[in-house]
Amino acid sequence: MRIGIVTPEVAPFSKTGGLADVCGALPVEFARLGHEVAVISPLYRSARAHGLDPTPLRVRVPLGSNGVEASVFRSGHHFFIDHPPFYDREGFYGTARGDYEDNAARFTLLSKGALELLRALDWRPDVLHVHDWQTALVPVYVKTRAKDAFAGVKTVLTVHNLAYQGLFWHLDMSLFGLDWSLFTWKQLEFYGKVNLLKGGLVFADAVTTVSPTYAREIQTPELGGGLDGVLRERASSVVGILNGADYSVWDPSTDRHLAANYSPQAMQGKARCKEALQRRARLPVRPDAPIFAMIGRLVQQKGFDLVVEAAELLVQLDVQIVLLGSGDPRFLLPLQRLGRLYGDRLSMEVAFDEAYAHQIEAGADFFIMPSRFEPCGLNQLYSLRYGAVPVVRRTGGLADTIVDGKTGIVFDAYETEALVEAMQRALALYADRSRYRAVQRAGMEQDFSWSVSARKYLELFERL
Repeated sequence: MRIGIVTPEVAPFSKTGGLADVCGALPVEFARLGHEVAVISPLYRSARAHGLDPTPLRVRVPLGSNGVEASVFRSGHHFFIDHPPFYDREGFYGTARGDYEDNAARFTLLSKGALELLRALDWRPDVLHVHDWQTALVPVYVKTRAKDAFAGVKTVLTVHNLAYQGLFWHLDMSLFGLDWSLFTWKQLEFYGKVNLLKGGLVFADAVTTVSPTYAREIQTPELGGGLDGVLRERASSVVGILNGADYSVWDPSTDRHLAANYSPQAMQGKARCKEALQRRARLPVRPDAPIFAMIGRLVQQKGFDLVVEAAELLVQLDVQIVLLGSGDPRFLLPLQRLGRLYGDRLSMEVAFDEAYAHQIEAGADFFIMPSRFEPCGLNQLYSLRYGAVPVVRRTGGLADTIVDGKTGIVFDAYETEALVEAMQRALALYADRSRYRAVQRAGMEQDFSWSVSARKYLELFERL
């Protein structure tokens, strides 16, 4: 098959989270299995450092009453739409002050530009695989204004996080170049606004999410974000396919970021990694002190409201806590305060540091993910492989990947008391060294490689 992938970010060129990892790994697997792939994304500032090749291609896209011309860069099967006023910025979607006000135009250029680029390449895909609200206009265009040029092309929309929907002013319909007949409650209208993700959900031939449990959860009022009715109506076309882990990057036996390498059969290096982490985090070097770690955006979705409350209690125990991330000051400031008060027990670093993330996974004894909701989650997969036993809430992909008492510790209620109780269970497990080693080893031997997930996507594409 010919598979076109349109995405707002793709590792290693641009990354804010798991979406980039998915769109970086899937095309490699598709190509390895014999399919032809083209990946289209914006040329952000971060991508310019990767030595991309300019091409003679140009795409011209109407945006409302104006037109925008963009050039195209390339690296292998990756194509980048380059329009510096839109993409050469500090952030991909906004700054700490909020979203960019022209995001509607920025990602209309991506969606329309991707279709124009495919036509310029004379490369007709069998399937267009698009990701999140930023590219959800692609299925809408394929079924409406571009239906002649892309007749027979199937579209698949993957929802990585339903909380982000692309809500814009209703008068942006003219910017998108869409007929006002589509501004109805059955298509793009959502409480008086345009909802781009809703448009994609309605018009795509199939919808996927990044875990089977999350596919069920988003069809409920609790986690459906107001779109649960749309998703229930499309239930027969909604599929949950678990994300994979890229073990060429995340493997403690080969990881170049680590103080020492190790594997389930040769664990000596794990102790050296723990010592290196304690030194890096400016914590006392104590082999006997269990390290609980957490990496991620400091937002409520990730359970940081529980972590702030629990940390007040946990620093009283004989444990060490290592945190890495940035985000909401409501969570950041109290954690920094605790770090100053209990510098020998809690280390909080505000950054996005890929190397340090690897070192934390390798040095930690437990990894905490108390998410309010978690479409898939990748850190629990990395933690399994690195022998940092996951402590997770039973939701989304966490429920699909961690088995309580076998490969990790799982709790149910979204309450501070439930998290603290789970961590006390973790301490009891840590005290029973043979049982801890058995759970740790069982996790390290799990296989969540991308080849399994890629084959499930391909089965879906073939059915379409």
